[in-house]
Amino acid sequence: MRAWVLFSAVLWYLTGAGWQRSSERTGKGLIYGKPGHPVKIYVKLHHSSPILACMDFKRAKKETVDPTYSWIGPNEKPLTENNQINITKTGKLKMEDFQEALSGLYTCTLSYKTVKAETQEETVVKQRYDFMIFAYREPDYSYQMAVRFTTKSCEGRYNDLLFRVLKKILDNLISDLSCHVVEPSYKCHFVKIPKHGLVHELFIAFQVNPFAPGWKGACNDSADCEDITNHNILQARDRIEEFFRSQAYIYYHDFNKTIPAMHFVDHSFQVVRMDSCRPGFGKNEGLHSNCASCCVVCSPGTFSPDVDVTCQSCVSIRVYGAKSCT
Repeated sequence: MRAWVLFSAVLWYLTGAGWQRSSERTGKGLIYGKPGHPVKIYVKLHHSSPILACMDFKRAKKETVDPTYSWIGPNEKPLTENNQINITKTGKLKMEDFQEALSGLYTCTLSYKTVKAETQEETVVKQRYDFMIFAYREPDYSYQMAVRFTTKSCEGRYNDLLFRVLKKILDNLISDLSCHVVEPSYKCHFVKIPKHGLVHELFIAFQVNPFAPGWKGACNDSADCEDITNHNILQARDRIEEFFRSQAYIYYHDFNKTIPAMHFVDHSFQVVRMDSCRPGFGKNEGLHSNCASCCVVCSPGTFSPDVDVTCQSCVSIRVYGAKSCT
């Protein structure tokens, strides 16, 4: 039986009839340096970096004689090729399976010669390019939701029964997505409705997140499980929204229909997305304006121990992605 049909039957059982309320980044292309200006780059965790060119765009359009390239990594040591780092003969750098520890300042020095045609005099020119590279991951989504239901009275057991039945139905509606309802609560208020006087209403609030027991089983060993959990929570949001839309349709598409005393208040459904970051990551719109919605790896001097959205200060930390202040 569809969830909204079942819930409608429960409402009729609880209270019978009542009055009716009217409804009124840069992709993976080539990235050039900028002389005198560090270029910020954000690479998704466990993904490949874009290709970094050891020259600026203006120089790339010109002939370059006897070029040599020297890359220095975040540890201030020359970069050497390995299974994660690839440097071409033309000085292009690309990194695979990017991780927190690869974040930091990358410096490339381009050396080349200028040759005077009339004298063949050679001059060596050196130019430095800085790239600040940060690992990031998508935030984990959850949704804060609120709805309202009319009720006969703020006293009695029916309000609590409605609340528990609603939570159970919503949990069942999204359980196959490894999502669940958490932190549910309700309060009863009396509300002055224009032309109708005072009515009692239940103000119900709850949060939906994609971390129901066993949620890791949906990841299928994926390194980017937030892509899967975020996809699931978006589906859960849509299902819950459709559930309440169906409630409104049942009771409000026919204004002559008698409806239960306890029923969904049309247009009362509200939803707000709440973001959180994994430990070692946080948001900082001022520092990372080009990736403001991202959870960016915590820089040295900061850490994030839990699913907060900011990195906290800790002067003793010297690494990227710290999860504790030690």
